[in-house]
Parts: sequence; C-alpha cells; structure tokens
Amino acid sequence: MVDVSGKDVVHRVATATGRILLRRETVDAVREGRVRKGDPLTVAEVASIQAVKKTPDLIPLCHNVPIGSVDTSFTIGESHIEARCTVTAIYRTGVEMEALTGVAVALLNIWDMVKYLEKDAEGQYPDARITDVKVTEKRKER
Repeated sequence: MVDVSGKDVVHRVATATGRILLRRETVDAVREGRVRKGDPLTVAEVASIQAVKKTPDLIPLCHNVPIGSVDTSFTIGESHIEARCTVTAIYRTGVEMEALTGVAVALLNIWDMVKYLEKDAEGQYPDARITDVKVTEKRKER
C-alpha cells in the first residue's frame, strides 16, 4: 500500500457513474414495478452501500477509509438505467475507488434482477451491457 500517513486529513468527495443498457421492455418492467425479484433499484442502492464499505476487501491495495456517507441514485432512460454513487470521507486519501465500486455493484445487481427478461432463445444477453463506468468528480476540501 502507498503510505498516506503524512498526508493531511481533509474532507473528500468522489462521484462515479455508469449505465446498464437493456431492452426497452425490461426498462419498462423496472419503471412499472413488474420485476419478479422485486425492485431492482432499491436492492441496487443497498448493494452499492455495502460495496462501498467493502472496497478494501475487494481491491487489496485500497486503504480502509472511514466512510462518512454514500448516496446512490438512479436515472431511468428509454433503454438504460444510469447509476450515480457519491462517497464522502474525512481522511488522508480519496474515495474514488469506493465510488467506482459502489456504482459497479449497483449495476451488477440490476443485471442480476432483470436477467430473465434480457435472455434470448439461446439464453444469451444480446442487448444487456454495462458501460461508461467512470469517475465524474473527485475533490478535497481543506
């Protein structure tokens, strides 16, 4: 791990976003509450929070950051759902890896809950894909 013990403890914020592309009918099922396993967005939000807290367990060289807050939200488009995860902490290192982990796990949970709607006749997923996972903001406030 990188030694951060000499860095100042400051307020840090990072936001990551990503999208899951789905069939329009699948997005309609999410919007209308017709997914068999339940509400994918609620499950994805909770999974995102858990993932943020578990980031150092999943990414071995990440520091164990004392998380101040996690805010995960979703925007539903015609044939996609966008996830946004913002993480804050008061610490010596940033929280962008936590935000990326939160958004990725949120999207994976949506996929898991709607996969039965996305499978074609051969059991493949020709339309579903996770894209554009990126850090959209990283800042520290002194």
